Amino acid sequence: MRNTPRYLKGHEDQYKDSPRAAALAWFREARVGLFLHYGLYSLLGGVHGGRDVVRKGGEWIRWAAPVPFGAYAKLADDFTAASFDADAICDLALEAGMRYVNLTAQHHDGFCLWPTDTCDFHVMNTPAKRDLVGELVGACDRKGLGCFLYYSHGRDWWHPHSPDPGIDRYGFNSCRPNTIEDRAHFKHGDAVELDRYLDFVEAQVMQLCARYHPVAGIWLDGIGSFKHMEDGVARSRAQELYDRIHASRPQILVSYKQGLTGTEDFFAPERGVRRAGDGAVTSQAAKPYEICTTLQPDSWGYKIADDGRHHGPDWVLTQLAEAAAIPANLLLNTGPKGDGSIPEEDVQTLREVGRRLAAQAVG
Repeated sequence: MRNTPRYLKGHEDQYKDSPRAAALAWFREARVGLFLHYGLYSLLGGVHGGRDVVRKGGEWIRWAAPVPFGAYAKLADDFTAASFDADAICDLALEAGMRYVNLTAQHHDGFCLWPTDTCDFHVMNTPAKRDLVGELVGACDRKGLGCFLYYSHGRDWWHPHSPDPGIDRYGFNSCRPNTIEDRAHFKHGDAVELDRYLDFVEAQVMQLCARYHPVAGIWLDGIGSFKHMEDGVARSRAQELYDRIHASRPQILVSYKQGLTGTEDFFAPERGVRRAGDGAVTSQAAKPYEICTTLQPDSWGYKIADDGRHHGPDWVLTQLAEAAAIPANLLLNTGPKGDGSIPEEDVQTLREVGRRLAAQAVG
């Protein structure tokens, strides 16, 4: 008999027959989750060289400033995560009526929040010297929450052989920061060995699946890289990766934003759903949906300029109602500060949302 993960409580019988079906049934019921964008970029708060230079979110500062490769890597010397408290994060999620948490195990900058032998750009080579992914997976398990792990697939500002589809329809190359140092760091054109990068990706993702249990899902991002590449879906090797993930742990769900292949377990577009067609695939109404959005006005990673301007509980409840009408889950993001602490205005908002949801349930 399989041991049912704590977060799938109530689905034990279904889990015996089909862990994936049990996980999908749970996901449809989950309704709301907490998203955490945390990494080296959190230390900068959207500011570089004394200026708020971010044209996108704080998590994009390496590309948007841009911050040269060497200078960005040195941020690891100041990464302590002193106030990153996995138990407190999970307690806050539970207070807010949430059923799962999603952490950026590795974002576009390539920095890993877990100790890995696939590269040296990871949390153990910082003053923190803590496995933040392991801490959060463990805390979620103890408290009955599902734990999803975000991974940037296709957009990597660290790996020299990451995809280089060139200029996209918006007129820029989001895959490569544009500095003299970066132009020398990355491979270009025919020199890009895409399979070398994808081998690296598979090694990292499968390490997450093997090392941490239970993981509720692998949440992939970076879809634009392959969408703007000739034969990008096939070249992405995404289906091969999905199959390996599903074979490794039967309950793990897979998402790739609005859908790259159409075979994802659920679709997770940003801020809204276009049911007629999302991304590279035709939308399938029968598939579960999850809307991801953020408490800051636009940014996912912490941005100092947004202090005092975060969305409040009324806005959150409106988003929750709109998601439920689709129907879809709401994955609500907060960007921890450089030390790992959750912005206080987000803490207060989430607690108030939880109080109101509890009152509605009683009423």
